[in-house]
Amino acid sequence: MGFRSDFLWGGATAANQYEGGWNEGGRGPANTDVMTKGSKDQARGATYTLPDGSRHLTKGVAVKDLPEGARFEVLDGYEYPCHDAVDFYHHYKEDIALFAELGFKTYRMSISWPRIFPTGMEKEPNEEGLKFYDNVFDELLKYGIEPMVTLHHFEVPLELTNQWGSWADRRTIDCFIRFCRTVFERYKNKVKYWMTFNEINNIYFGFLSSGVPGDDLQTVMQAAHPQFVASAMAVKIGHEINPDFKIGCMLAASRCTVYPETCNPADVQKAWEQASRQYFFADVQCRGYYPSYQLKYFERNGIHIQKESGDDEILKEGTVDYIAISYYRSMITAAPKQEGSDPLLLGVINPYLEATEWGIAIDPMGFRITLHNLYDRYQLPVMIVENGIGAADEVAEDGQIHDPYRVDFFRSHIQAMKDAVDIDGVDVMGYTTWAPIDIVSAGTGEMRKRYGFVYVDKDDEGNGSLKRSKKDSFAWYQKVIASNGENLE
Repeated sequence: MGFRSDFLWGGATAANQYEGGWNEGGRGPANTDVMTKGSKDQARGATYTLPDGSRHLTKGVAVKDLPEGARFEVLDGYEYPCHDAVDFYHHYKEDIALFAELGFKTYRMSISWPRIFPTGMEKEPNEEGLKFYDNVFDELLKYGIEPMVTLHHFEVPLELTNQWGSWADRRTIDCFIRFCRTVFERYKNKVKYWMTFNEINNIYFGFLSSGVPGDDLQTVMQAAHPQFVASAMAVKIGHEINPDFKIGCMLAASRCTVYPETCNPADVQKAWEQASRQYFFADVQCRGYYPSYQLKYFERNGIHIQKESGDDEILKEGTVDYIAISYYRSMITAAPKQEGSDPLLLGVINPYLEATEWGIAIDPMGFRITLHNLYDRYQLPVMIVENGIGAADEVAEDGQIHDPYRVDFFRSHIQAMKDAVDIDGVDVMGYTTWAPIDIVSAGTGEMRKRYGFVYVDKDDEGNGSLKRSKKDSFAWYQKVIASNGENLE
Protein backbone atom coordinates (compact mmCIF):
# COMPACT_ATOMS: atom_id res chain seq x y z
CA MET A 1 0.00 0.00 0.00
CA GLY A 2 1.00 3.64 -0.18
CA PHE A 3 2.28 5.65 -3.12
CA ARG A 4 3.73 3.97 -6.19
CA SER A 5 7.51 3.60 -6.34
CA ASP A 6 7.81 6.09 -9.21
CA PHE A 7 5.62 8.71 -7.51
CA LEU A 8 6.51 12.20 -8.75
CA TRP A 9 7.15 14.36 -5.70
CA GLY A 10 8.06 17.97 -6.28
CA GLY A 11 6.93 21.57 -6.45
CA ALA A 12 5.30 23.91 -8.96
CA THR A 13 5.59 27.52 -10.11
CA ALA A 14 4.49 29.71 -13.02
CA ALA A 15 6.81 31.86 -15.11
CA ASN A 16 4.75 35.02 -14.72
CA GLN A 17 4.81 34.79 -10.91
CA TYR A 18 8.37 33.55 -10.48
CA GLU A 19 10.65 34.18 -13.42
CA GLY A 20 11.10 37.94 -13.65
CA GLY A 21 13.32 39.28 -16.42
CA TRP A 22 10.16 40.53 -18.09
CA ASN A 23 12.00 42.66 -20.65
CA GLU A 24 15.27 40.73 -20.89
CA GLY A 25 16.51 38.20 -23.39
CA GLY A 26 14.19 39.38 -26.15
CA ARG A 27 11.01 38.64 -24.21
CA GLY A 28 7.88 40.58 -25.11
CA PRO A 29 5.22 41.82 -22.67
CA ALA A 30 2.41 39.53 -21.52
CA ASN A 31 -1.08 40.18 -20.17
CA THR A 32 0.31 39.66 -16.66
CA ASP A 33 2.87 42.43 -17.17
CA VAL A 34 0.17 45.13 -17.18
CA MET A 35 -1.48 43.81 -14.02
CA THR A 36 -0.99 45.87 -10.89
CA LYS A 37 -0.57 44.86 -7.27
CA GLY A 38 -3.67 44.11 -5.20
CA SER A 39 -4.43 42.65 -1.78
CA LYS A 40 -6.86 40.31 -0.07
CA ASP A 41 -9.39 43.16 -0.05
CA GLN A 42 -8.54 44.87 -3.33
CA ALA A 43 -8.53 43.12 -6.70
CA ARG A 44 -5.69 43.66 -9.16
CA GLY A 45 -6.29 45.74 -12.27
CA ALA A 46 -4.79 46.13 -15.75
CA THR A 47 -3.46 49.37 -17.22
CA TYR A 48 -4.42 50.69 -20.64
CA THR A 49 -4.45 53.86 -22.72
CA LEU A 50 -7.05 55.37 -25.03
CA PRO A 51 -6.49 57.08 -28.40
CA ASP A 52 -6.70 60.48 -26.68
CA GLY A 53 -3.62 59.56 -24.63
CA SER A 54 -5.47 59.14 -21.34
CA ARG A 55 -4.29 56.42 -18.94
CA HIS A 56 -6.63 54.04 -17.14
CA LEU A 57 -6.78 51.09 -14.75
CA THR A 58 -9.44 48.39 -14.97
CA LYS A 59 -11.44 47.32 -11.94
CA GLY A 60 -10.60 43.68 -11.28
CA VAL A 61 -8.86 40.82 -13.05
CA ALA A 62 -11.79 40.12 -15.40
CA VAL A 63 -11.77 43.13 -17.69
CA LYS A 64 -15.19 44.32 -18.83
CA ASP A 65 -16.78 47.29 -20.60
CA LEU A 66 -13.48 48.25 -22.22
CA PRO A 67 -13.75 51.52 -24.19
CA GLU A 68 -13.23 51.43 -27.95
CA GLY A 69 -9.62 51.92 -28.96
CA ALA A 70 -8.21 50.81 -25.60
CA ARG A 71 -4.68 49.43 -25.73
CA PHE A 72 -3.10 47.60 -22.81
CA GLU A 73 0.31 49.01 -21.95
CA VAL A 74 2.91 49.15 -19.21
CA LEU A 75 2.67 52.70 -17.80
CA ASP A 76 4.89 54.76 -15.52
CA GLY A 77 3.64 55.24 -11.98
CA TYR A 78 2.11 51.79 -11.46
CA GLU A 79 3.44 48.80 -9.55
CA TYR A 80 3.70 45.63 -11.63
CA PRO A 81 4.81 42.79 -9.33
CA CYS A 82 5.28 40.25 -12.12
CA HIS A 83 7.99 42.28 -13.84
CA ASP A 84 10.73 41.17 -11.47
CA ALA A 85 8.82 38.56 -9.45
CA VAL A 86 11.58 36.82 -7.43
CA ASP A 87 14.02 36.67 -10.35
CA PHE A 88 14.32 32.97 -11.16
CA TYR A 89 15.69 34.25 -14.48
CA HIS A 90 18.98 35.05 -12.75
CA HIS A 91 18.70 32.65 -9.77
CA TYR A 92 17.67 29.41 -11.49
CA LYS A 93 20.84 27.49 -10.63
CA GLU A 94 20.58 28.41 -6.95
CA ASP A 95 16.87 27.59 -6.80
CA ILE A 96 17.17 24.28 -8.63
CA ALA A 97 19.96 23.27 -6.23
CA LEU A 98 17.50 23.88 -3.38
CA PHE A 99 14.85 21.78 -5.16
CA ALA A 100 17.41 19.01 -5.52
CA GLU A 101 18.22 19.26 -1.80
CA LEU A 102 14.51 18.81 -1.07
CA GLY A 103 14.69 15.61 -3.11
CA PHE A 104 12.40 16.62 -5.97
CA LYS A 105 11.58 13.94 -8.51
CA THR A 106 9.86 16.51 -10.73
CA TYR A 107 9.51 20.27 -11.04
CA ARG A 108 6.37 21.64 -12.65
CA MET A 109 7.01 24.97 -14.38
CA SER A 110 5.72 26.95 -17.33
CA ILE A 111 7.43 28.26 -20.43
CA SER A 112 6.74 31.94 -20.96
CA TRP A 113 5.10 32.14 -24.39
CA PRO A 114 6.26 35.76 -25.02
CA ARG A 115 9.83 34.74 -24.16
CA ILE A 116 9.73 32.44 -27.20
CA PHE A 117 7.43 34.52 -29.47
CA PRO A 118 7.52 38.11 -28.16
CA THR A 119 4.31 39.27 -29.86
CA GLY A 120 2.94 35.79 -30.50
CA MET A 121 2.79 36.49 -34.24
CA GLU A 122 6.43 35.97 -35.27
CA LYS A 123 7.21 33.17 -37.72
CA GLU A 124 10.57 32.42 -36.10
CA PRO A 125 11.17 31.97 -32.35
CA ASN A 126 13.46 33.99 -30.12
CA GLU A 127 16.60 31.89 -29.82
CA GLU A 128 17.73 33.59 -26.61
CA GLY A 129 14.48 32.57 -24.95
CA LEU A 130 14.79 28.98 -26.14
CA LYS A 131 18.36 28.84 -24.85
CA PHE A 132 17.25 30.01 -21.40
CA TYR A 133 14.92 27.02 -21.05
CA ASP A 134 17.60 24.70 -22.43
CA ASN A 135 19.75 25.85 -19.54
CA VAL A 136 16.94 25.37 -17.01
CA PHE A 137 16.11 21.86 -18.24
CA ASP A 138 19.78 20.88 -18.32
CA GLU A 139 20.18 22.07 -14.75
CA LEU A 140 17.13 20.07 -13.63
CA LEU A 141 18.27 16.93 -15.43
CA LYS A 142 21.73 17.28 -13.89
CA TYR A 143 20.07 16.58 -10.53
CA GLY A 144 17.75 13.89 -11.87
CA ILE A 145 14.68 16.15 -11.66
CA GLU A 146 12.05 15.49 -14.34
CA PRO A 147 10.77 18.74 -15.91
CA MET A 148 6.96 18.98 -16.13
CA VAL A 149 5.96 21.86 -18.38
CA THR A 150 2.76 23.88 -18.65
CA LEU A 151 2.43 25.50 -22.06
CA HIS A 152 -0.14 28.17 -21.19
CA HIS A 153 -0.07 29.34 -17.58
CA PHE A 154 -2.05 32.59 -17.44
CA GLU A 155 0.43 34.19 -19.83
CA VAL A 156 -0.39 35.41 -23.35
CA PRO A 157 1.69 37.75 -25.52
CA LEU A 158 0.09 41.13 -24.89
CA GLU A 159 0.04 42.06 -28.55
CA LEU A 160 -2.43 39.23 -29.26
CA THR A 161 -4.86 40.93 -26.86
CA ASN A 162 -4.29 44.35 -28.36
CA GLN A 163 -4.62 43.09 -31.94
CA TRP A 164 -7.69 40.91 -31.68
CA GLY A 165 -8.66 40.08 -28.10
CA SER A 166 -6.42 37.06 -27.55
CA TRP A 167 -8.47 33.83 -27.28
CA ALA A 168 -11.65 35.65 -28.23
CA ASP A 169 -10.33 35.26 -31.79
CA ARG A 170 -9.50 31.95 -33.50
CA ARG A 171 -6.30 33.38 -35.00
CA THR A 172 -4.72 32.80 -31.60
CA ILE A 173 -4.91 29.04 -32.22
CA ASP A 174 -2.31 29.19 -35.01
CA CYS A 175 -0.01 31.37 -32.89
CA PHE A 176 -0.26 28.97 -29.96
CA ILE A 177 0.29 25.87 -32.07
CA ARG A 178 3.39 27.43 -33.60
CA PHE A 179 4.66 27.97 -30.05
CA CYS A 180 3.77 24.41 -29.01
CA ARG A 181 5.40 22.81 -32.04
CA THR A 182 8.54 24.87 -31.47
CA VAL A 183 9.03 23.85 -27.85
CA PHE A 184 7.95 20.23 -28.44
CA GLU A 185 10.64 19.91 -31.13
CA ARG A 186 13.27 21.81 -29.19
CA TYR A 187 12.86 19.92 -25.90
CA LYS A 188 11.63 16.53 -27.12
CA ASN A 189 14.58 14.79 -25.51
CA LYS A 190 14.51 16.82 -22.29
CA VAL A 191 10.81 17.04 -21.31
CA LYS A 192 8.41 14.10 -21.09
CA TYR A 193 5.47 15.53 -19.13
CA TRP A 194 3.43 18.43 -20.52
CA MET A 195 0.18 20.23 -19.75
CA THR A 196 -1.68 22.38 -22.25
CA PHE A 197 -3.67 25.02 -20.30
CA ASN A 198 -3.30 25.82 -16.63
CA GLU A 199 -6.67 25.88 -14.81
CA ILE A 200 -8.56 26.17 -18.07
CA ASN A 201 -11.83 26.58 -16.16
CA ASN A 202 -10.50 29.83 -14.72
CA ILE A 203 -11.09 31.42 -18.10
CA TYR A 204 -13.94 33.06 -16.18
CA PHE A 205 -11.21 35.41 -14.89
CA GLY A 206 -10.87 36.62 -18.49
CA PHE A 207 -7.87 38.92 -18.78
CA LEU A 208 -5.84 37.46 -15.90
CA SER A 209 -6.04 33.88 -17.15
CA SER A 210 -6.27 34.28 -20.92
CA GLY A 211 -5.80 37.89 -21.95
CA VAL A 212 -9.46 38.09 -22.99
CA PRO A 213 -10.92 41.62 -22.64
CA GLY A 214 -14.43 40.68 -21.61
CA ASP A 215 -16.27 38.75 -18.91
CA ASP A 216 -19.80 38.24 -20.22
CA LEU A 217 -20.82 34.61 -20.54
CA GLN A 218 -20.99 34.59 -24.35
CA THR A 219 -17.49 36.05 -24.69
CA VAL A 220 -15.97 33.72 -22.10
CA MET A 221 -17.59 30.55 -23.40
CA GLN A 222 -16.73 31.40 -27.00
CA ALA A 223 -13.11 32.10 -26.00
CA ALA A 224 -12.93 28.67 -24.34
CA HIS A 225 -13.65 26.91 -27.62
CA PRO A 226 -10.38 27.92 -29.37
CA GLN A 227 -8.55 26.81 -26.25
CA PHE A 228 -10.20 23.38 -26.43
CA VAL A 229 -9.28 23.09 -30.11
CA ALA A 230 -5.72 24.30 -29.48
CA SER A 231 -5.28 21.88 -26.59
CA ALA A 232 -6.45 18.92 -28.67
CA MET A 233 -4.22 19.93 -31.59
CA ALA A 234 -1.25 20.27 -29.24
CA VAL A 235 -1.85 16.78 -27.81
CA LYS A 236 -1.92 15.24 -31.27
CA ILE A 237 1.13 17.15 -32.52
CA GLY A 238 3.08 16.36 -29.35
CA HIS A 239 2.43 12.64 -29.68
CA GLU A 240 3.56 12.78 -33.32
CA ILE A 241 6.80 14.50 -32.37
CA ASN A 242 7.52 12.11 -29.50
CA PRO A 243 5.16 9.18 -28.81
CA ASP A 244 6.59 8.96 -25.30
CA PHE A 245 5.23 12.37 -24.35
CA LYS A 246 2.58 12.37 -21.62
CA ILE A 247 0.31 15.37 -22.21
CA GLY A 248 -2.41 16.35 -19.75
CA CYS A 249 -5.03 19.00 -19.17
CA MET A 250 -5.22 20.95 -15.93
CA LEU A 251 -8.29 21.93 -13.91
CA ALA A 252 -8.82 24.24 -10.94
CA ALA A 253 -10.49 21.42 -9.03
CA SER A 254 -11.29 23.52 -5.97
CA ARG A 255 -14.17 24.94 -8.00
CA CYS A 256 -15.50 21.41 -8.65
CA THR A 257 -15.68 20.55 -4.95
CA VAL A 258 -18.98 22.23 -4.12
CA TYR A 259 -21.04 21.33 -1.06
CA PRO A 260 -24.75 22.14 -0.83
CA GLU A 261 -25.42 24.85 1.72
CA THR A 262 -28.06 22.61 3.35
CA CYS A 263 -29.53 19.14 2.80
CA ASN A 264 -32.47 20.72 0.99
CA PRO A 265 -32.66 18.84 -2.35
CA ALA A 266 -32.78 22.19 -4.14
CA ASP A 267 -29.37 23.04 -2.63
CA VAL A 268 -27.99 19.66 -3.67
CA GLN A 269 -29.12 20.32 -7.24
CA LYS A 270 -27.62 23.81 -7.09
CA ALA A 271 -24.29 22.37 -5.92
CA TRP A 272 -24.25 19.92 -8.82
CA GLU A 273 -25.00 22.69 -11.29
CA GLN A 274 -22.22 24.89 -9.87
CA ALA A 275 -19.71 22.04 -10.04
CA SER A 276 -20.78 21.03 -13.55
CA ARG A 277 -19.90 24.49 -14.89
CA GLN A 278 -16.31 23.55 -13.95
CA TYR A 279 -16.25 19.83 -14.80
CA PHE A 280 -17.34 20.79 -18.30
CA PHE A 281 -13.82 21.95 -19.16
CA ALA A 282 -12.27 18.61 -18.21
CA ASP A 283 -15.09 16.69 -19.88
CA VAL A 284 -14.19 18.19 -23.25
CA GLN A 285 -10.45 17.54 -22.88
CA CYS A 286 -10.73 14.08 -21.33
CA ARG A 287 -13.73 12.75 -23.29
CA GLY A 288 -13.42 14.69 -26.52
CA TYR A 289 -16.85 16.29 -26.82
CA TYR A 290 -19.20 18.87 -25.30
CA PRO A 291 -21.39 17.12 -22.70
CA SER A 292 -25.17 17.22 -23.10
CA TYR A 293 -25.74 19.05 -19.80
CA GLN A 294 -23.53 21.93 -21.00
CA LEU A 295 -25.25 22.12 -24.38
CA LYS A 296 -28.57 22.48 -22.55
CA TYR A 297 -27.02 25.16 -20.33
CA PHE A 298 -25.92 27.07 -23.43
CA GLU A 299 -29.40 26.72 -24.88
CA ARG A 300 -31.09 28.05 -21.75
CA ASN A 301 -28.73 31.03 -21.55
CA GLY A 302 -28.72 31.95 -25.23
CA ILE A 303 -25.06 31.02 -25.69
CA HIS A 304 -24.01 30.12 -29.21
CA ILE A 305 -20.58 28.59 -29.76
CA GLN A 306 -19.20 29.26 -33.21
CA LYS A 307 -17.28 26.24 -34.47
CA GLU A 308 -15.50 25.55 -37.72
CA SER A 309 -15.80 22.39 -39.79
CA GLY A 310 -13.56 19.72 -38.31
CA ASP A 311 -13.47 21.11 -34.78
CA ASP A 312 -15.46 18.22 -33.31
CA GLU A 313 -13.13 15.68 -34.92
CA ILE A 314 -10.10 17.54 -33.54
CA LEU A 315 -11.55 17.37 -30.01
CA LYS A 316 -12.14 13.62 -30.35
CA GLU A 317 -8.63 12.95 -31.63
CA GLY A 318 -6.83 15.11 -29.04
CA THR A 319 -7.92 13.75 -25.66
CA VAL A 320 -5.34 13.92 -22.90
CA ASP A 321 -3.21 11.23 -21.25
CA TYR A 322 -3.83 12.37 -17.68
CA ILE A 323 -5.67 15.02 -15.72
CA ALA A 324 -3.73 17.50 -13.59
CA ILE A 325 -5.39 19.57 -10.90
CA SER A 326 -4.93 22.36 -8.44
CA TYR A 327 -6.65 22.04 -5.08
CA TYR A 328 -6.63 24.68 -2.36
CA ARG A 329 -10.11 24.59 -0.87
CA SER A 330 -13.68 23.41 -1.24
CA MET A 331 -16.67 25.68 -1.80
CA ILE A 332 -20.33 25.85 -0.83
CA THR A 333 -23.26 27.14 -2.84
CA ALA A 334 -23.83 30.23 -0.66
CA ALA A 335 -23.22 33.53 -2.45
CA PRO A 336 -20.71 36.22 -1.33
CA LYS A 337 -22.02 38.62 1.30
CA GLN A 338 -22.00 41.61 -1.02
CA GLU A 339 -20.72 42.60 -4.41
CA GLY A 340 -17.08 43.62 -4.34
CA SER A 341 -16.36 41.94 -0.98
CA ASP A 342 -14.87 38.87 -2.65
CA PRO A 343 -12.31 39.91 -5.30
CA LEU A 344 -11.21 36.31 -5.93
CA LEU A 345 -14.79 35.00 -6.28
CA LEU A 346 -14.31 32.51 -3.45
CA GLY A 347 -17.79 32.60 -1.94
CA VAL A 348 -18.48 32.43 1.77
CA ILE A 349 -16.52 30.38 4.30
CA ASN A 350 -17.84 26.94 5.21
CA PRO A 351 -18.78 27.21 8.92
CA TYR A 352 -17.40 23.69 9.57
CA LEU A 353 -13.92 24.60 8.36
CA GLU A 354 -11.09 26.88 9.37
CA ALA A 355 -9.88 29.43 6.84
CA THR A 356 -6.71 31.37 6.10
CA GLU A 357 -6.41 35.14 6.37
CA TRP A 358 -7.26 35.29 2.66
CA GLY A 359 -10.54 33.43 3.09
CA ILE A 360 -9.32 30.05 1.80
CA ALA A 361 -11.13 27.19 3.55
CA ILE A 362 -8.78 24.44 4.74
CA ASP A 363 -10.39 21.14 3.78
CA PRO A 364 -8.21 18.01 3.43
CA MET A 365 -11.27 15.74 3.33
CA GLY A 366 -12.47 17.80 0.38
CA PHE A 367 -9.15 16.99 -1.30
CA ARG A 368 -9.82 13.27 -0.98
CA ILE A 369 -13.39 13.75 -2.23
CA THR A 370 -12.07 15.68 -5.22
CA LEU A 371 -9.58 12.97 -6.11
CA HIS A 372 -12.00 10.08 -6.06
CA ASN A 373 -14.66 12.08 -7.88
CA LEU A 374 -12.23 12.92 -10.68
CA TYR A 375 -10.86 9.40 -10.99
CA ASP A 376 -14.34 7.89 -10.96
CA ARG A 377 -15.43 10.35 -13.65
CA TYR A 378 -12.51 9.98 -16.08
CA GLN A 379 -10.53 6.84 -15.15
CA LEU A 380 -7.35 8.71 -16.01
CA PRO A 381 -4.24 9.07 -13.84
CA VAL A 382 -4.45 12.17 -11.65
CA MET A 383 -1.48 14.50 -11.15
CA ILE A 384 -1.77 17.03 -8.33
CA VAL A 385 0.22 19.99 -9.58
CA GLU A 386 -0.88 22.66 -7.09
CA ASN A 387 -1.70 22.34 -3.41
CA GLY A 388 -0.56 24.74 -0.74
CA ILE A 389 -1.35 27.41 1.82
CA GLY A 390 -0.68 31.13 1.55
CA ALA A 391 0.38 32.68 4.85
CA ALA A 392 2.10 35.79 6.16
CA ASP A 393 5.39 34.28 7.38
CA GLU A 394 7.48 36.18 9.89
CA VAL A 395 11.24 36.08 10.34
CA ALA A 396 11.80 35.25 14.01
CA GLU A 397 14.40 36.79 16.33
CA ASP A 398 16.66 33.81 15.66
CA GLY A 399 16.56 34.66 11.95
CA GLN A 400 14.52 31.57 11.12
CA ILE A 401 11.02 31.16 9.65
CA HIS A 402 8.95 28.86 11.84
CA ASP A 403 5.87 27.76 9.91
CA PRO A 404 4.12 24.90 11.73
CA TYR A 405 0.82 25.92 10.10
CA ARG A 406 2.31 25.04 6.70
CA VAL A 407 3.48 21.64 7.94
CA ASP A 408 0.03 21.00 9.42
CA PHE A 409 -1.62 21.89 6.12
CA PHE A 410 0.58 19.62 4.05
CA ARG A 411 0.48 16.77 6.55
CA SER A 412 -3.32 16.66 6.51
CA HIS A 413 -3.56 16.99 2.73
CA ILE A 414 -0.90 14.39 1.96
CA GLN A 415 -2.63 12.00 4.35
CA ALA A 416 -5.92 12.67 2.54
CA MET A 417 -4.20 11.97 -0.77
CA LYS A 418 -2.80 8.74 0.67
CA ASP A 419 -6.32 7.73 1.78
CA ALA A 420 -7.56 8.40 -1.75
CA VAL A 421 -4.92 5.98 -3.03
CA ASP A 422 -5.13 3.28 -0.33
CA ILE A 423 -8.84 3.32 0.46
CA ASP A 424 -10.48 4.69 -2.69
CA GLY A 425 -8.10 3.21 -5.28
CA VAL A 426 -7.32 6.48 -7.06
CA ASP A 427 -4.39 6.34 -9.49
CA VAL A 428 -2.33 9.35 -8.39
CA MET A 429 0.83 9.97 -10.45
CA GLY A 430 2.45 12.57 -8.26
CA TYR A 431 2.20 15.69 -6.16
CA THR A 432 3.84 19.08 -6.62
CA THR A 433 3.26 21.69 -3.94
CA TRP A 434 2.39 25.29 -4.73
CA ALA A 435 4.88 26.77 -4.49
CA PRO A 436 8.18 25.41 -3.16
CA ILE A 437 9.58 28.93 -2.97
CA ASP A 438 7.90 32.27 -2.26
CA ILE A 439 6.54 33.88 -5.43
CA VAL A 440 4.09 36.63 -6.41
CA SER A 441 0.46 35.69 -5.75
CA ALA A 442 -1.53 35.49 -9.00
CA GLY A 443 -4.79 36.49 -7.38
CA THR A 444 -3.58 39.44 -5.34
CA GLY A 445 -0.13 40.32 -6.69
CA GLU A 446 1.29 40.21 -3.15
CA MET A 447 4.55 38.84 -1.77
CA ARG A 448 3.08 38.85 1.74
CA LYS A 449 0.94 35.83 0.84
CA ARG A 450 3.72 33.25 0.97
CA TYR A 451 3.58 29.58 -0.03
CA GLY A 452 7.15 28.31 -0.09
CA PHE A 453 9.44 26.06 1.88
CA VAL A 454 12.07 28.60 0.83
CA TYR A 455 11.72 32.21 1.99
CA VAL A 456 12.63 34.99 -0.44
CA ASP A 457 13.65 38.33 1.05
CA LYS A 458 11.28 40.64 -0.78
CA ASP A 459 8.27 42.62 0.42
CA ASP A 460 5.14 44.01 -1.21
CA GLU A 461 6.91 47.28 -2.01
CA GLY A 462 9.62 45.43 -3.92
CA ASN A 463 12.26 45.93 -1.24
CA GLY A 464 14.65 43.16 -0.26
CA SER A 465 17.82 41.33 -1.18
CA LEU A 466 16.10 38.33 -2.85
CA LYS A 467 18.17 36.13 -0.54
CA ARG A 468 16.81 32.59 -0.30
CA SER A 469 16.56 30.88 3.11
CA LYS A 470 14.96 27.65 4.29
CA LYS A 471 11.86 27.63 6.47
CA ASP A 472 11.22 24.91 9.06
CA SER A 473 8.87 23.24 6.57
CA PHE A 474 11.81 22.66 4.21
CA ALA A 475 13.28 19.86 6.34
CA TRP A 476 9.82 18.39 6.90
CA TYR A 477 9.00 18.08 3.18
CA GLN A 478 12.48 16.71 2.58
CA LYS A 479 11.63 13.82 4.95
CA VAL A 480 8.27 13.27 3.30
CA ILE A 481 9.84 12.85 -0.12
CA ALA A 482 12.67 10.65 1.17
CA SER A 483 10.10 8.29 2.74
CA ASN A 484 7.78 8.36 -0.32
CA GLY A 485 5.09 9.92 1.82
CA GLU A 486 5.30 7.46 4.73
CA ASN A 487 6.91 9.82 7.26
CA LEU A 488 4.52 12.73 7.90
CA GLU A 489 5.67 13.48 11.44
